[in-house]
Amino acid sequence: MRGQRTVALWSVFGVVAAVSSVLVLRRPTWDRLSDLHIYYGAISHLHDGQPLYEFVAENGGPFTYPPFAALVLWPIGLLPEVVVQAGWLVATCAAVAAIAVATGRALAHRNPPTGRALASRNPLTGASTAEQRRQLLVPAAACVLMISAPVQSNLRFGQVSIFIVLLALVDGMGLTPARCRGVLVGVAAAIKLTPLLFVVYFLAARRYRDAGRAAAAFVGCAALGAAVLPADSWTFWTGTVVNTSRIGNLASLGNQSLHGMLLRIGVTPDDLPPLWAALVAVICGVALLRARQLDRARQPAHAAVLVGCATVAASPVSWTHHQIWPVLAAMLLIGAAGVVQRVAGAALLGAMVFSLGALLNQLSVTTGMQFLFENARTVGTLTVCLAGFGGIAVATVGVHRPAPGRRTALRVATTAMVTLAFFAVQPLPAGADPTFKAYTLADAGNPRYFFVCRSQAECAEFGAGAAISFGVTAEKTKVRVNGVVDGRVTRLEYQSAPGGAARRIPLLPLYPGQRVFSFRSANLSHGRLVAYGPDGAPLATYTDELDINRSEATQ
Repeated sequence: MRGQRTVALWSVFGVVAAVSSVLVLRRPTWDRLSDLHIYYGAISHLHDGQPLYEFVAENGGPFTYPPFAALVLWPIGLLPEVVVQAGWLVATCAAVAAIAVATGRALAHRNPPTGRALASRNPLTGASTAEQRRQLLVPAAACVLMISAPVQSNLRFGQVSIFIVLLALVDGMGLTPARCRGVLVGVAAAIKLTPLLFVVYFLAARRYRDAGRAAAAFVGCAALGAAVLPADSWTFWTGTVVNTSRIGNLASLGNQSLHGMLLRIGVTPDDLPPLWAALVAVICGVALLRARQLDRARQPAHAAVLVGCATVAASPVSWTHHQIWPVLAAMLLIGAAGVVQRVAGAALLGAMVFSLGALLNQLSVTTGMQFLFENARTVGTLTVCLAGFGGIAVATVGVHRPAPGRRTALRVATTAMVTLAFFAVQPLPAGADPTFKAYTLADAGNPRYFFVCRSQAECAEFGAGAAISFGVTAEKTKVRVNGVVDGRVTRLEYQSAPGGAARRIPLLPLYPGQRVFSFRSANLSHGRLVAYGPDGAPLATYTDELDINRSEATQ
């Protein structure tokens, strides 16, 4: 029966992987594997003898990785892009399976059987109980990974993040030969800098040789990049490496790092750097100390995943495709012995599979609750870093003597209710609106952005003589407001939270006598749109009309 379940789970994984890949390939050309398209374009640009960091794709995306990453990706420029796309999807699914093998191994040995159970073997296969557990847990972990938002994001965008996690996880767990441990971390860091935190972890865990090999591999790969691409290396290491604005809007909801959450809270530019640096130091320090304890307790997978979660929390930029580490943490928590850890793991896994901000937006009766749902992945990752697979969670129920089930459940429920109550009463400022963007003339021709009309006749018909007309459109993680104003409106402002600062909405003069506007927000339930006339007095104010249940409002 266990063997049949294993085959069934692997079959489910194969089906989900195949369906996900087909759905990616069926997306419009301009939205299909967009990050891989940037890699491909940058390498082709490089093949033509052009500077690597001057390349900009059609969607405005530049190449943001170190020069060594371009050397690793060099072969893709020799193949047709459609072949690269198919191969990349297959490789991504294979990397998910490999990560699941490592994670399943850790889950199988988390509470290993003892006595007769340890010695027992399947009479048909000869496999021990531990081996049978691993055979079942590996495909289960693969299925969970495949349906998670970070893996789906890696598939959709054609991202390199999944391979970085695989290299760091295998090396951090010590699954590589002893004389090579640390090399994969160094190579991963040379492609993407965040795994450098594993070098600090090796030092904290007194794995000095591993740290030395990792540092040497990183320096060697960077030197190779400098030897082959000297001008591009100089450009990257002397400026591009710290220019995070090239990566996108860091305050957007997709950036679930501590830095992104502080931006969404509305921390001022002057206060942000010292506050962020101090919090990162605390979070990484606690996580590394706990990782050292876990390594000494012979739980290398937990230690490696904890350090990985710290990279997600501490990096200035942690898009969805970077957040594979919290998914692994959730699975390890679910596989733990304590009730609190399992409940925490289930909650974290739910946040990593579903977009709670979109799923629960109707329950966001206050800005604080809205903020909690939209930043659930950040909050969960920070909790893992500070609790450390048992630090705070185990202290809650007692380290040496587990509390009775009813008492434990009461504590879990109380903690959850206190957390929700705290966020429910928070009067967060308008700066906490995570996905707000007001579109400009440069965006008007982009097919990715929706406008209510795209010709003079359409805009005249939609406006129908009103001072302002607009429509509200819901998407998966955001809501868009798109409309038309006439000459009576001179200024348009939007407030995303009561008492917050108003945001100016650009009025785009696309057609004579008619101007269009478009902006987006994560949630309009607390928003207010105000149109002003030439004398500065309000012409119209909209609150209830922004409710997504009403698709159109006209004044």
